[in-house]
Amino acid sequence: MNVCVLIPAYNEETTIYNVVKAALRKVDSVIVVDDGSSDKTGEEARRAGAVVITHPGNRGKGSALKTGFSYVLNGGYDGVLVMDGDGQHDPDDIDAFLETAERTDAGIIVGNRMEDTGKMPIVRYLTNRFTSMVVSGIARQKIPDSQCGFRFIRSAVLRTMDLVTGRFETESEMLMTAGRKGWKIDSVRVSTIYGGEKSKINPLIDTIRFFKLVLASRRKFRDRG
Repeated sequence: MNVCVLIPAYNEETTIYNVVKAALRKVDSVIVVDDGSSDKTGEEARRAGAVVITHPGNRGKGSALKTGFSYVLNGGYDGVLVMDGDGQHDPDDIDAFLETAERTDAGIIVGNRMEDTGKMPIVRYLTNRFTSMVVSGIARQKIPDSQCGFRFIRSAVLRTMDLVTGRFETESEMLMTAGRKGWKIDSVRVSTIYGGEKSKINPLIDTIRFFKLVLASRRKFRDRG
C-alpha cells in the first residue's frame, strides 16, 4: 500500500523536525502543510526531509488538511496517515494503523486514546467523551475518540467528501460525512505524549463551531433522508 504521512502544522519549529524524522522511518513520504507559521516550522520540516506546502497566512487546521488531501490525491497515494506536529502522537503507532488498514476494509481508522486516560487533562477527557458521543450518533457507528487527530484515511474516502469547514471542526465533519456515506470507521489504540505544549483550540469559539457543524449536519442528512 502506497501511503504517506500528512502533518498540518502551525508554529511547531521546536518539534516538527523530530516528528518528521520519526515518521520517515515508517513511510517513504511526509508532507507538511505549514499553515502560515510565523516561526521556522517550514524550514525545519524541509530540513528533516518533508515535502512542505506553505499557506501565506493562517487558515486553520481544516484548511491545511484539505490542502494536504489535494496533494495526496494528485500524488496517487492509496491512503494518508494524518498526525500532529507538536510531538503528542507517537510515530511508532503508525505500524498499528498500517496493519489494520491492510487487514480490514475500514475507510478511516482513528486513534483511540480513551483506553488509558490517566494523564489526560480532565477537561479534555470530558470534552472528548461528549463530542465522540455526538459524532458517533451522526456517523451511525461507534467512534471512541472522535477528537483524535491521529488517523488513517483511504484515498477512496477522500474522493467522496466535499468538506466545507476549515478549522478544528473539520476532523469531526470528516467522520460524520464518511459514516453517513457508508464507510466503515475503525479505531486503534494509540498513546499520547503530554508535554508542555499549549493547545491551539479556543474553548469558546471552537465549541460554537462544533455545534454549528452538528446542527448543519443534522439538517443536511435529514434532507437527504
